Amino acid sequence: MFKVEDFQNYGKEQYETAVAHATSLQNGFSAIVSAYGDYAKKSYEDGKSFAEKLSGVKSLDKALEAQSEYAKTAYETFVSDSQKIAGLYGDLAKQAFKPLEGAVAKFAPAAAH
Repeated sequence: MFKVEDFQNYGKEQYETAVAHATSLQNGFSAIVSAYGDYAKKSYEDGKSFAEKLSGVKSLDKALEAQSEYAKTAYETFVSDSQKIAGLYGDLAKQAFKPLEGAVAKFAPAAAH
């Protein structure tokens, strides 16, 4: 027999699940935005530091050395931050598809074994 309380409890469970899922996705997006912001800030500061260093250089050799050092640092920062951001996107994708994993497990229990 169908009970109104059962239907209400089911709706409440679904609502709480949806809110929890939306919150985890929002946290994932926030982490990605924060990582991009950190990278942009660090890149700006490194560029500013390089420009200041370059303006005080008196010889071509020192200018080339400063430019080479800046290029190396910029590349290393780009690679490490790109890997970090890619990992955050991977985590976000896992979070986005987590509800589907539960649904698939419910409807296809034989496939899970």
